[in-house]
Amino acid sequence: MADPNHRRQQRRNLTFLILLLIRSFTTLAQEAKWDSTIRPDIYKARVDLFRSLPHSRKDVVFLGNSLTFWADWSDMLGDTRYKNRGIPGDMTFGVLERLDEVIQGKPAKVFILIGINDLARNVPDSLIVRNYRRMVRRIKTGSPATRIYFQTLLPTNDSFQKLKSHYNKEQHIQTLNSALKEMAAAGQFEVIDLHPHFVDETGKLKKEYTWDGVHLTLAGNQKWVEVLSNGGYVKVRR
Repeated sequence: MADPNHRRQQRRNLTFLILLLIRSFTTLAQEAKWDSTIRPDIYKARVDLFRSLPHSRKDVVFLGNSLTFWADWSDMLGDTRYKNRGIPGDMTFGVLERLDEVIQGKPAKVFILIGINDLARNVPDSLIVRNYRRMVRRIKTGSPATRIYFQTLLPTNDSFQKLKSHYNKEQHIQTLNSALKEMAAAGQFEVIDLHPHFVDETGKLKKEYTWDGVHLTLAGNQKWVEVLSNGGYVKVRR
């Protein structure tokens, strides 16, 4: 007659094995949902343009996705030194792919805001953070005098129902923003915490600052400039 304790242990082992297999299949399924090689249609044309433009060590580069792209930095700040290196739809992988253009110019400062499109495409938080670290290492190696500023990701607002893949990522946004603050505390770069200036009492992007729950209105861009100006990161010339 079989030992009851032995049979119970066998059942526990079998249950553990099943759970492990389920977890493995779930992980594989999640990993299959994202692709690091995706680039927006406009990507090559924008990169080609960036590479054709003159560079100066006095440049202040704003690097990112459509949030950066739609803000006319040189006009808003009244200074042609401010360069827009935003590409709509770009991800951290795309920024890494074109980062050499920024590094070769050896700008005085670079402001980075990137990651929301990664989240929309289900890129794991850990890989986004790894890409942040890679950006910092490459800039520090290729242009040591460039001051690096990472800006925290903004909240989103799902009440607009226009960019559904971008909404309801607040837990991931908080994870990435916390990671940026931890890295900044270690002296790798400076972090500018935009998030608190754009979030409402429910944790969503303030409606007056957005027209689709992700991108910023004129008031939103003006708030962005205000945060940077009040922090002494940029100077507004009129």
